Amino acid sequence: MTRDKIDVQYPVLEHTESVANIAITKKAVTQANGITIKDAFSNKNNSLFIVIENTANASSLLTVKAGDAYPNSMLGDIVIELAKGVSAIQIQDLSRFQKADDSIDLDFAEGFTGNIYAIAKWAGVRPVE
Repeated sequence: MTRDKIDVQYPVLEHTESVANIAITKKAVTQANGITIKDAFSNKNNSLFIVIENTANASSLLTVKAGDAYPNSMLGDIVIELAKGVSAIQIQDLSRFQKADDSIDLDFAEGFTGNIYAIAKWAGVRPVE
């Protein structure tokens, strides 16, 4: 399977660094391809949210695939229900799903239609100007 890929979107701070804003870019899901979120766990601050818009007429299932980077992946995939409408998913057990390249793979049940995007809080030290 050749997965479609998306990037994690991070906020841009305004000049006083008091307010952050994310201009969202959505990706239409091709159910047969699944999705890879590139660098999903590179931030390591548990702020990743995966937002999925289920535009089908019924609920559907999402499979969060087990990773290959840590022993905790032996717990396997997890399947969750996506209600019709918008779902925001936060991954709590990073090591279960993290791949060696810091990405995560998602599979969608047959009949799923909708959009996806991933957002996270920016973390780290900014370079001194």
